[in-house]
Amino acid sequence: MTELLDLSTRGRTAVITLQRQAKRNALTIELCDLVRDAATTAVADGARSLVVTGEGTSFCSGADLDAVYGDTFRDALYGMLHTLTALPVPVVAAVNGPAIGAGTQIAIACDVRVAAPTAAFAIPTAGNALAVDPWTIRRFSLLAGNGAARAALLGLEKIDASRAHALGLADRLGDVDDAIAWAEQMAELAPLTLAYSKQVLNTVFEPSLDPAVEKTLGEAFDACWTSEDFAEGRAARQEKRKPVFKGL
Repeated sequence: MTELLDLSTRGRTAVITLQRQAKRNALTIELCDLVRDAATTAVADGARSLVVTGEGTSFCSGADLDAVYGDTFRDALYGMLHTLTALPVPVVAAVNGPAIGAGTQIAIACDVRVAAPTAAFAIPTAGNALAVDPWTIRRFSLLAGNGAARAALLGLEKIDASRAHALGLADRLGDVDDAIAWAEQMAELAPLTLAYSKQVLNTVFEPSLDPAVEKTLGEAFDACWTSEDFAEGRAARQEKRKPVFKGL
């Protein structure tokens, strides 16, 4: 499709492959938009299931921190994530390697996850003064459990493939071909039933927040991205040093 992303088909299954090996498939605004457009195009063209994976040894190393600071990236990222979640067909994440930060977000936006032995999940935002939105934290907690979510978000704990499977964060252990085979099985099932089941699961387990709560959490989320610590994290990365956060 482009040098950054490949869209291929296996019968009624579409396979989206991130192709930024030099950056371990880190996300940019362009790549987020490409994933969103590829997913919607594939379904419009008749795909009955979808697989998302990464080229090489990484699933997705997260946001490309040299290029993603700003609201435009956040809009592109969350637009892509919510598109994957809202698709009427099953979406399988073939987690072929580390899924870090936004990589974990892509994986949990999918309906199910197949983890290779080298897969790992982490959301290390506290280490660079970034933040993920309430939807991500709630969905991660639902899948991995509240304790594992706290350890990952507050203690920067990385979850390897075997533990992810034990927790339920990964539904199966296997490689990309295993993920595609599962998706191909799903593609033969009743489309209306699958779409209905997804709609119910998304509605029941991810209800809308109370407007006042949503406003408060949104303000706290935005504050992380506009804080002095945020600027310090970016400066430290550019200067290749350890950041010194002050809570400001």
